[in-house]
Amino acid sequence: MVFSSFVFLLVFLPLTLGIYYLAPKKIKNSVLFIASLLFYAWGEPVYILIMLFSTVFDYCNGLALEKLERKNNQKGRRAILILSVAVNIGLLCFFKYTDFIIETVGSVGGLNLRPLGIALPIGISFYTFQTLSYTIDVYRKRVKAQHNIINFGMYICMFPQLIAGPIVRYADIEHQLEINQRKFNADKAVSGAVRFATGLAKKVLIANQAGALWSEISSQNAPSSAVAWLGTFAFALQIYFDFSGYSDMAIGLAKMLGFDLIENFDHPYMSKSVTEFWRRWHISLGTWFREYVYIPLGGNRKGLPRQNVNLFIVWFLTGLWHGAGWNFVLWGLYFFVLLVAEKLFLLKLLNKIPAVFGHIYALAAVLFSWAIFANDDFSKLGSFIKALFGANGAYSADFAYYIKSFAFILIIGALFSTDYPIKLFRKLTNSQTVRIIIGVVLIVLSYLMLIGDSYNPFLYFRF
Repeated sequence: MVFSSFVFLLVFLPLTLGIYYLAPKKIKNSVLFIASLLFYAWGEPVYILIMLFSTVFDYCNGLALEKLERKNNQKGRRAILILSVAVNIGLLCFFKYTDFIIETVGSVGGLNLRPLGIALPIGISFYTFQTLSYTIDVYRKRVKAQHNIINFGMYICMFPQLIAGPIVRYADIEHQLEINQRKFNADKAVSGAVRFATGLAKKVLIANQAGALWSEISSQNAPSSAVAWLGTFAFALQIYFDFSGYSDMAIGLAKMLGFDLIENFDHPYMSKSVTEFWRRWHISLGTWFREYVYIPLGGNRKGLPRQNVNLFIVWFLTGLWHGAGWNFVLWGLYFFVLLVAEKLFLLKLLNKIPAVFGHIYALAAVLFSWAIFANDDFSKLGSFIKALFGANGAYSADFAYYIKSFAFILIIGALFSTDYPIKLFRKLTNSQTVRIIIGVVLIVLSYLMLIGDSYNPFLYFRF
């Protein structure tokens, strides 16, 4: 089920909130767990079994780790951890990368191998990382094992962040799973509703429109350099407003249910370096890789050569996490090269020059990365990169047409990708009433746009 669909907005959400608010405290978690299963089953009736298996499997692993700890059986605890990681990553790899591996082997070996056509369960990349964070942190003794399977199931399956994050670590939400630890009040519900409306507007009013421009340009066989860069800029707006919009909706919905989730974006296009960009973009994913991959590998504690190896592993995996395609691997390694360069010398240089040049550098580097990311047909990636640098000419007449047709949305997108509108709004008013009015206006505009819009799922549903 998609947040920006009428089924969700007009049927599922009102019914779920109504039942949840009216339910006695002792069954609120059960109501949310069942609603989340229905939400997932709407689009994935078969693959819900995989999610439930992961939930029950790691619930049992947590209890086993606790029991073995009481017996001081460290070998047994290590075996449980290895089993959990192997099974969860094994499931993720099977569904996400089997066809990719078959196609790669067939291409390299000149073999006629047919992909199996395995469908990717929606959200598996997100809930796999969530359930792993629980097992690993129980093993590390950072959190206690959860004994209530409904509470644990709600953590894994909670519908606001189930499909596309934020990736919520168990340690960050452990206490909120207890109903008495969650705060329910009108101000929080209103704040959540306005946040949801903001995210919906990002998706419907900006991301979908920018995506329409990218679709037109990406379908061209030989775009001029100006058109190719314009298309890349449109995709940059699309993916930011699409994904940050989903995160806003998830955080807003969670607030309406009494939860406080971590922020996932912090105006990343305002960064002055690639290092800063990755502190601001998909924060929950970066945190997960740092806590569960980079630091366990040794982080920066074992010298520069080892640190670079650790960074290579992290960014190879980050690219591969985003999709089963060589363009995603290349995208991850592209950032690895930039980040190593910044650590070695580039950040020192950027700190010595006016900030505006750092911003231009970061924006150009990130824009080019989206050209790699967006072209998931690896055979077409090379020709698009060549087009960016003038292989088909610097300018063509359709550039003016695209600017004329999409200028408004491009300007609005560029403006609202910064924090200036928010700062201005906060200076003008702190009134809750004004915020509610703005939220209602955004909802109405989004509804009107959805009436005539075609189905357009969130980009990160694919990952």
